[in-house]
Amino acid sequence: MSKLSLSSFSPPPLTSSSSTSQQRRSCFRRSFRVGACVSLSSVSVSCSKQPTVVVTRERGKNGKLMNSLARHGIDCLELPLIQHMHLPDLGRLTSVLSDAAFDWIIITSPEAGKVFLDAWKAAGTPSVRVGVVGSGTASIFDEAVQSSKQYLDVAFTPSKATGKVLASELPKNGNDKCTVLYPASAKAGTDIEEGLSERGFEVTRLNTYTTAPVNQADQYLLELALSAPVVAVASPSAIRVWTNLIPASRQWDNAVACIGETTASAAKRLGLRNIYYPTSPGLEGWVSSILEALSVHEQVQKV
Repeated sequence: MSKLSLSSFSPPPLTSSSSTSQQRRSCFRRSFRVGACVSLSSVSVSCSKQPTVVVTRERGKNGKLMNSLARHGIDCLELPLIQHMHLPDLGRLTSVLSDAAFDWIIITSPEAGKVFLDAWKAAGTPSVRVGVVGSGTASIFDEAVQSSKQYLDVAFTPSKATGKVLASELPKNGNDKCTVLYPASAKAGTDIEEGLSERGFEVTRLNTYTTAPVNQADQYLLELALSAPVVAVASPSAIRVWTNLIPASRQWDNAVACIGETTASAAKRLGLRNIYYPTSPGLEGWVSSILEALSVHEQVQKV
């Protein structure tokens, strides 16, 4: 487990009418009890008195984390910070998989994996060999591998879950030309293609999707989120949105629990402190980082 003690997006507008805000607050207070799960516009809350952890993935993708934390008796506030949007290259991905064979398909995030699997199935499930950046991304392929193991081979994971290490360690077929298909977010860095190209790989990158900030954040729920001891984030995009939501007049120094080192490094660059992250990205390590952050918070509160 690692911790960084370290001291863009336009923020989503904080808009809500006075009457709507009052109705939400009234509903929230009536339902703010042990085991409650309340749907409030773009936010769900599960809490007893005050949410302990804010989960920030796209709507519908926080369930596993919230369930894991619930088993530790931890109450969560779901505040989605980003939304995914498909790009024109997604249509090309299906045709490329149908028309050409590659030595490697490189996948560096769960979302990229989900987008790839949809295109792969649409292309008729051709035989592919996949390299993933870490165990969290590899888990996206578990079900597909079980049902189509003769066509889908998740054959490589680097010794460290970063794009640079993946690019330096990906096996090459001797001195022959080695081709790589890299379907990625438009906002992903260039470490993969640059590192592989320097080693003589022929890389085709397709920007299949991108991320954008959520359109709105309810002011009352944002205040609850700002008061929570820990905010859990799974991407550099999400942490950028979060920092833009913090009012300039407010000194926010609670903990940030990141899914992995890449997101933690982005948090560091943005000047956040009390950053926790696992050495290997994935749900289990992420939960451990959140628990560590909460443990430190409780110790500080006792002082």
